[in-house]
Amino acid sequence: MSVFRKLKDGLSKTSNSLRGMIEGIFQPGVLTDEFLDDLEAVLIQADVGVRATSTLIETLREEAKKQPIKSEDDLYRIMADKVGEIFLLVDEPLKVSDTPPTVYVMVGVNGSGKTTTIAKIAKQWIDNGKKVVLAAADTFRAAADDQLAIWAKRVGADIVSHQHGSDPGAVAFDAARASIARKADLLLVDTAGRMHTKKNLMEELKKIIRVISREIPGAPHEVILVIDGTTGQNGLVQAKVFAENVDVTGVCITKLDGSAKGGIAVAIASELEIPIKLVGIGEKADDLKPFVPYDFAYSIFGLDRTGDVDPS
Repeated sequence: MSVFRKLKDGLSKTSNSLRGMIEGIFQPGVLTDEFLDDLEAVLIQADVGVRATSTLIETLREEAKKQPIKSEDDLYRIMADKVGEIFLLVDEPLKVSDTPPTVYVMVGVNGSGKTTTIAKIAKQWIDNGKKVVLAAADTFRAAADDQLAIWAKRVGADIVSHQHGSDPGAVAFDAARASIARKADLLLVDTAGRMHTKKNLMEELKKIIRVISREIPGAPHEVILVIDGTTGQNGLVQAKVFAENVDVTGVCITKLDGSAKGGIAVAIASELEIPIKLVGIGEKADDLKPFVPYDFAYSIFGLDRTGDVDPS
């Protein structure tokens, strides 16, 4: 199965929900103000966000002046192309340092799938012959380090951890030193699944980043916010608060295969101008995929990519 087909299948709940709502209001031909008002409500309900929704509605108005919109697929394709443009404006692949180790600090609230995402990233690197170190800097949650240790053993990564309640900055320091000494290619730093309202925990996160930057020049190369794709607009709220406190360089959206709220990716890219770096569409390690703007845009509208675009 091609990467695009797997992504489209993984986002089928989102596309089926969106198409189902639009099918009930669409009529071929001239797009009426009443239809566009209804479509605006549908897109906002689908977590696309206010700014992106306004852009899509205006795009449809302009396209409808040129020629009638004859089918639902024509409507979806116009919107998919515009959403692809929105993603492309902020698109940026995961950074990999020219001088190892590359360092990714993973942040996000409890239950977002952060630890599992760390394990998937680690396995992908290890399967490509790279050495990976995990830092168990979530010292607040009981058994968090045990959970990470289990994943480390499963995928073949090294792990650096301290006792429960230890200083997360100290874990980050030791992990940075260890990754250099062991000639690791990648250091993945787990952090507390902090509720974004807890100021002291945000300060700890800033400290972790400061410590790493002192020990490894240019690090962290990514601060990746992991968001549960089933949370919809709550994920956008989380992204806003984290971005206000630390330099979030990218977002990973998990559990999209079990959600009809994939439109949240559009809202994040449009309203916060933060690139989506990774998407999770299943339980396996290879179900964590790099974000491809137009693939994702077409998938959330349930479209195949045609013409001069390679759908693989």
